Amino acid sequence: MIEPRSGYTLPVFATASAVAALRYLQKSEKLESVEIDLITPPQKVTIPVEQIALLDNGKALGITLSDPGDNLDITANTPIWALVSLEGRKPNRETVIIEGGEGVGKQLNRQGEAAIYRYAKQILIENLQGLIDDDQQVTVKIILPEGRRLAQRTSNEAFGVVEGLSLLGTTGISQPLTAPGQLTAFQEELGRKAREFSTLVFCVGENGLDLAQKQGINPEQLVKTANWLGPLLVAAGEQGVKSLVLFGYHGKLIKLAGGVFHTHHHLADARLEILTALGAKVGLSTDRLQQLLASETTEAGLEYLRGLSDGEEIVDRVYSAIARRIDENSQDYIRKHAEKAVTVGSVLFDRNRNIITMSSSARQFLPSLKRG
Repeated sequence: MIEPRSGYTLPVFATASAVAALRYLQKSEKLESVEIDLITPPQKVTIPVEQIALLDNGKALGITLSDPGDNLDITANTPIWALVSLEGRKPNRETVIIEGGEGVGKQLNRQGEAAIYRYAKQILIENLQGLIDDDQQVTVKIILPEGRRLAQRTSNEAFGVVEGLSLLGTTGISQPLTAPGQLTAFQEELGRKAREFSTLVFCVGENGLDLAQKQGINPEQLVKTANWLGPLLVAAGEQGVKSLVLFGYHGKLIKLAGGVFHTHHHLADARLEILTALGAKVGLSTDRLQQLLASETTEAGLEYLRGLSDGEEIVDRVYSAIARRIDENSQDYIRKHAEKAVTVGSVLFDRNRNIITMSSSARQFLPSLKRG
C-alpha cells in the first residue's frame, strides 16, 4: 500500500513567502525556492516560491501555495501572501513585527487580535531574524486572499475566530489525518490500546484530546480518531473493546446523532437539521425550531437556546437527547458492522471547551478512566 504523503502547515508557507520577499528587498533575488527551518520538528525543508514582486512603496510581496499533503484539507493550493518591509529598527520595537491582513481570522476573545498563534510567530521570527542586522526591523503582514471564503467551511467561528483562517498548529508537518491511508495507522494504535484496556476514549480532534487529559483521563486510553469515527467504531468492536466514550466538540459529534459516521465536512453536514429535529423530539415550539434552524452554525444554535428564558432547562433537554441518540446510533453501528456489543457513552463540549452534557453511560465510565 502507498503511504499517504505528508505536507506542511500554513505557518511554514507564510514563513517561506516572507523569507522570499525579504531576500528580494535585500538582494533583488527572485528565488524559485527557499529553505525554512521548521523548528518543530528540528529539520530544514525547501519550499517552492510561486511569485515575488517589488511594490511601489518599498515593500515586497512573496507568494507560495499551501501543500498540506494527502489531506482532505480546504487550504490545499491556497495562495499565502507575505507583504514585507525592511527599515531601521525603532526604539523599543521588536526586530520582527507580525501582522494579520485580509483573510487572516480575528480572535473575538482577544479584542480582534489576528489568529496567528505561538508556533506561527515562532517560525516566522526565527527564520527572519537571522537574515537581518540588529539595527534593522522587518514587518510582515500575512494575507490569505481566499481565507475569508474558506473560513465559511470551517468551525473557526465556533471557536471564536471570524473573518478568516487561523495560522495555528504546533509543528511544521501536516500529517495526513484525513487521507484514507492514515486509517491503517489509527487502527493499529487502536489495536495496541485495546489489548491493554477494555474501555477507551475516542477524541475527534486536538481540542477533545486536550480537554480529556485536563479532565484527568489516562492518556494511554485516549485514541485520536480525526474524522474516521465510523471505521474506528467498527474496529473497536472487532478488537474486543467493551466500552467507549466519545469525547468531542458538539458541532462534530452531533453528526452521529443523525447517522453520519464520517464527520469531515467534505462528505456530509446536516448539523442544524439534526439539532432542529432533536429539538422537535423534546417538544420545542415551532417558533423556536424555526429560529434554531435559521442559525448560522450549531454553536450559534446552542447560544440561541441558552439565551431563552428557560434556556438552561432547554439546553439540558435538547443536548441530553443528542447524547442519547449518539450513544444509541454508535452502538447500533458497531452491532451492525462488527456484530459485537459495545457500550458507548458521549461527552459534548462547546467552543469554550466547557462540557455541555455527558450521557449516562459516559458518567458511569469516566471515574474508572481517571489516572491513579
